[in-house]
Amino acid sequence: MSGLYILGYFIVSFFALSIIGLFIFWIDRKITARLQWRVGPPWYQNFADIIKLSGKEVLIPENSNKFMFIFSPILALISATICGTILLLILRSELGFEGDLILFVYLLTLPSLSIILGGSASGNVLASVGISRELKLLLSYELPFICGIIIPTIKTHFTTSLIEILKYQQLNGSHIFSISGIIGFIIILISSTGKIGVVPFDLAEAETEIAGGALIEYSGILLGFYKLAKSILLFVIPAFIILLYLGGTTLDNLLGVLIFILKYIFVVVLITLIRNTNPRLRIDQALKFFWGWLTLIGIVGILFALSGV
Repeated sequence: MSGLYILGYFIVSFFALSIIGLFIFWIDRKITARLQWRVGPPWYQNFADIIKLSGKEVLIPENSNKFMFIFSPILALISATICGTILLLILRSELGFEGDLILFVYLLTLPSLSIILGGSASGNVLASVGISRELKLLLSYELPFICGIIIPTIKTHFTTSLIEILKYQQLNGSHIFSISGIIGFIIILISSTGKIGVVPFDLAEAETEIAGGALIEYSGILLGFYKLAKSILLFVIPAFIILLYLGGTTLDNLLGVLIFILKYIFVVVLITLIRNTNPRLRIDQALKFFWGWLTLIGIVGILFALSGV
């Protein structure tokens, strides 16, 4: 696979992932509105918001680290897009290597780290509160999230290849049809709400408390990059969960695409229900929850996976 082909695939994936992510984010907002007895936004609202932000002036704080302030949202968008591109290539069985799971998990942490870097570069006091929350949240949900990743790797003979995990489930059935698989699916699903940054774990940008948090100084297209990266993650993370626990699928035929869409809708609906049935937690409550019960359940799931259950 040539470098030119990969670059072209990345560019096409960026536009495809952006469109899908913004549309799915609209579905999430629409379901949320209906549950709250509201009409909700029109289908084009998220697209209009990005276009509007791209036309607004970018204001850079006078005492900020200008390079880091500008680079951070670009890093978030690039890393989210690379994650989506990797998943699309794997689901089409075009790319895969031993250790790509480790690379994927590393790239998946960059959007959160970019929020921390960008907020730090702004020099705003309210941003520092959001940075503190984002950092603590990252350190807390990452532990059970990793537990949720270890379980399918154990069940797939300790492989760290995403494509091998996919092929194993296609031959032996989805991991979710086991006790350890159910446990792993639940903990990675809950941890993912923190990674996406939605209720009850949207502590770092709680508008009603800290006026946007770490992103308070961002405007224009730079803020649009962060919003777009979050929308892409709303596709990437559910697709990653599908690959790990729901047997994945192949996107090289119409039936495979339809199966993937159904599985994807299932995971997104679960995330939407979680965010609409739980209040925002305090940071200490989130830490206790992730490092306490959820991590303990994850360790139990790992022990079950080691025993072959």
